[in-house]
Amino acid sequence: MTEPRRSELDLTDASFVADPYPAFAAERLHGPVAWHDASKTWLVVSHAACSQALRDRRLGRIWLDKQPVEVFEPFNLLHRNQMMENEPPNHSRLRRKVSTAFARGHVERMRPRVRALGQHLLSQVEEEPFDALADFAEPLPVLVIAELLGAPTEDFALLRAWSQAIVRMYEPSISADVQEQALAASRDFADYMRQLIVRRRTGLGSDLLSDLLRGQVGADGLTDDEVLASAILLLNAGHEASVNVFGNGLVALLRAPEQWRRVVRGEVDVGLVVEELLRFDSALQLFERTATSDVEVADVLVRSGQKVAVLLGAANRDPAVFAQPDQLDVGREPNPHLAFGAGIHFCLGAPLARIELAESLRLLTSAYPALALAGDPVRRPTFVLRGYREVPVISDRRES
Repeated sequence: MTEPRRSELDLTDASFVADPYPAFAAERLHGPVAWHDASKTWLVVSHAACSQALRDRRLGRIWLDKQPVEVFEPFNLLHRNQMMENEPPNHSRLRRKVSTAFARGHVERMRPRVRALGQHLLSQVEEEPFDALADFAEPLPVLVIAELLGAPTEDFALLRAWSQAIVRMYEPSISADVQEQALAASRDFADYMRQLIVRRRTGLGSDLLSDLLRGQVGADGLTDDEVLASAILLLNAGHEASVNVFGNGLVALLRAPEQWRRVVRGEVDVGLVVEELLRFDSALQLFERTATSDVEVADVLVRSGQKVAVLLGAANRDPAVFAQPDQLDVGREPNPHLAFGAGIHFCLGAPLARIELAESLRLLTSAYPALALAGDPVRRPTFVLRGYREVPVISDRRES
C-alpha cells in the first residue's frame, strides 16, 4: 500500500471550472488517488483507478438526507427513492422496472421519432446567428424523454428549468440561492408529476409512466414515492447528458474545423464521432461513491464510510489509455471512455443518448455544413455537470 498524498485542487475555482483538464493532468502525474481535505473525499484521476472504483461493489451509492431534513425534504424525497442513489437489492428492483424501456432494441425503434423532432426544431430556425442549444440541442432530448414518459411535450421548458435547478445541488459549493431554487423546483416538479400520475391512473397507456404504475403490483412493487422519484429521475437524467455532451462536443468540433469537416464529409462513422464527443469533454465530471467496508483503490486504503470522487473527465483524458488525449479525434478507435460510468450504475439511458447525439449530428451537419461559432460560447459556472448556457452559431450557406 502506498502512502496517501493530499490534493490541493480547488474544485470551485473559476479557472478550474472553465477548464479542469490541465489540473487533472497535473494531479495524475503525482498518482491516481489523493485525499482532498476541502471535500473530505478521495479524488480518483486515472482511468484504471476510476474504472476499478466504479466496478467495486464495496464502493456504493449511499444516500444520506441533506440536513435539516424538514427543510430539504422536497429534495431528499426525489433522491432517497430512486435507483441512482441506492444499492442492491433496492437498486436492482427499481432499475428492473424501467430497464426494458431503455434496452438497445427498444430505443432503436425511437430513432425515426428522434429524427423527426430534430428536423422540426431546425425547420423553426429562421434567422442566423442562432443558439444551437436553446433552438435545437436543449429541446430535442427533453421532448424525446417527455414523449417516452407520457408527459405533455408542450411543458418541455418547465421540465428543463426544474431539472437545471435541481442538478445544481450536486456541485461542490452551493449558495443559499441555489438551495432555495432547487427546493422550489423539487416541490413544483413533484406536484406536477403527482397530477400527471393521477391522470394516468385512470387510463394506463404504452408510455413509461404507465409502466411504472403497473410496476406497483406484487411483493416487489413500487411505492408511490418511488414512482414519483423514478419518473423525475428519468426526465432529468434522460436529457441532461444529451444536452451537455452535444453542446460541449459541438463547441469542440467548431474549434477544430478539420474535425468538423471530417464529420460533414462522412469520412468517419457517426457512432465513432459520438463516442469521441462523450470522451473529450464529459458532461458528468464527478460521480461519488462511499466505502461500505475498507477497500484499496490503486494501492490506497479507503476506510469504511469514506467518500470517493471518481473524476470521469480526468479518466477520459488519461494518456495511459488515450493517445494524445487532449486532441479531439472524431475517428478515435478504440475509445474505452467512462462517460456513462461503469458497473451496476452504468447509465441506463446510454443507448437513447447515443441515438439522440448521432441524429443531432447528422441533422446539423446536413443542414449547416459550413457552421461556425458566431461568438464566444457561454459556459455554465458548474463543474459536476459540465455544459454551456449558450452556443451562438452561424453558417455562410444553408443546404437542405
